[in-house]
Amino acid sequence: MHAYRTHSCAELRSSDVGATVRLSGWVHRIRDHGGVLFIDLRDHYGVTQVLADSDSAAFAAIEKLRAETCIRIEGGVKARDAALVNPRLPTGEIEVYVRAMDVLGGADDLPLPVFGEPDYPEETRLAYRFLDLRREGLHANMMLRSNVVRSMRERMWATGFTEFQTPIITASSPEGARDFLVPSRLHPGKFYALPQAPQQFKQLIMVSGFDKYFQIAPCFRDEDPRADRSPTDFYQLDVEMSFVEQQDVFDAVAPVIAGVFEEFGGGRKVDAPESWPQIPFAEALRKYGTDKPDLRNPIEMQVVSEHFRGSGFAIFAKLLENEGTEIRAIPAPGGGSRKFCDRMNAFAQAQGLPGMGYIFWRKKTADAVAQELSITVQAARAKIENGEISLEDMEAAGPLAKNIGPERTEAIRQQLGLGEGDAAFFLGGKPAQFEGVAAKARDEIGRELKLIDTDRFAFAWIVDFPMYEADPETGKVDFSHNPFSMPQGGMDALKGDPLAVKGYQYDLACNGYEILSGAIRNHTPEIMYRAFEIAGYPASEVDTRFGGMVRAFRYGAPPHGGCAAGIDRIVMLLADEANIRQGIMFPMTQRAEDLLLGAPSAPTNEQLRDLRLRVLPKE
Repeated sequence: MHAYRTHSCAELRSSDVGATVRLSGWVHRIRDHGGVLFIDLRDHYGVTQVLADSDSAAFAAIEKLRAETCIRIEGGVKARDAALVNPRLPTGEIEVYVRAMDVLGGADDLPLPVFGEPDYPEETRLAYRFLDLRREGLHANMMLRSNVVRSMRERMWATGFTEFQTPIITASSPEGARDFLVPSRLHPGKFYALPQAPQQFKQLIMVSGFDKYFQIAPCFRDEDPRADRSPTDFYQLDVEMSFVEQQDVFDAVAPVIAGVFEEFGGGRKVDAPESWPQIPFAEALRKYGTDKPDLRNPIEMQVVSEHFRGSGFAIFAKLLENEGTEIRAIPAPGGGSRKFCDRMNAFAQAQGLPGMGYIFWRKKTADAVAQELSITVQAARAKIENGEISLEDMEAAGPLAKNIGPERTEAIRQQLGLGEGDAAFFLGGKPAQFEGVAAKARDEIGRELKLIDTDRFAFAWIVDFPMYEADPETGKVDFSHNPFSMPQGGMDALKGDPLAVKGYQYDLACNGYEILSGAIRNHTPEIMYRAFEIAGYPASEVDTRFGGMVRAFRYGAPPHGGCAAGIDRIVMLLADEANIRQGIMFPMTQRAEDLLLGAPSAPTNEQLRDLRLRVLPKE
């Protein structure tokens, strides 16, 4: 018999009744049923119920066990009484009568309960991550992640891609975030960097004559944390292809992503890749307020500026006199009540705005008839009772409706395709200043009115990203996305207004999250020099920072492009989690701290001397 186990805690069935077995695992919970002790014994694979009574030689030792003690038991498999079968467990038809028990690893009092998985402070969960990972939900998430990576790898190989590994220690590169720098002992005063992405290396692989590359790549970025982003490191499915256009990349990658979501999405609907819309960046911001829209929500914003220009609503009318301003409407089908509108107005105020204007449409009331005909409410009711006036017609209600009048409100209703029982909310100003709140309001309206199809994964390609953006305060032009992208129109596009240049850059959004980003690369040195010059990088700096890649491009570089899909975020979506840390084995805190191993830590004086570094005191 094996020293520790003949079976896992998920294997035994009724066919094993009568067998002598050995199991090892953790004490999930203990129940004392009046002289009979029951233990749910748990290992990686599942749970088996074991029991001991006062006749068992192990009874006295089992009485002393604490939860999460690691034990080995030996005993006989028994059939449970029919009334005691547990259909929720694969092993629910049997139990094991314990004849001998050994403690393999004792357990102190638990700082974090495993059984039942009650909510617990995240600091405690991360400091005792090894206990947190024993919990069924998080344990399942880690297995999901492992299977997702395996599936991605198999799908990429099956599609003709080849896996290569790229360096972890490299040179600093502007990828849109801060580098983690690594001091060099052999070259004092100089630093390596952990790669923000394998960007340059995968392009060099294409120049080296390999055709279709992929890698499950670790990436390192010193970023401010968010619920959907790791503050230090993450993993991505990294892809690059030669002799391709944008659509070729979509056609190669979309079936892989869709296949993973179909395989691990728990039966939720996955839109077919050929139906994923390609939405220009500017259109995405206009309709959804974001470049990662949740298309499960059918609401689309519309520009309604003309209905407010010169209207009686002075706030919007005066606003529109300023250049670059507009008014957008967020339709709310089914939101036509003052109570709902007031709730959404409070939501906008919680986001830092004075509020949101609104109009809702309802059947006419006696008050509305009285106001329209300039008669008393009593006289209006009399006309209604006499059949002289019908209340079948709609009226527009709310402060905005009163200010802009029935003709304008009706024109807005017609444009938005709304009817009785519906509402619309309005935000105005320069789009960049209100789009973020508009996007949140669209999502909140969709949730509140139950318009979102929660049993679906909805994908959209976001395309035509601007190559450059200008700092609103200084006016300085810089890259807005990936600096290695090919501008649409090549060199000719770089001769005009930089802010009008679009790149062959694209993202894939799913359910309100960006899960993939990529581009067709700029593989021509002259275009690359000009693109960086516009962003303030002289040719000498390009040569210094990207000399290897520029040099490679002078020796027959093929047109190439690719993308990277965020594995952590994909697992978060598949596991139906709201926090990316629930899909990472050993994550950092939001303050980028490892509470388990104590990183970051202070270096020793010997280490600093070895690297010829000095740590300055805090100011």
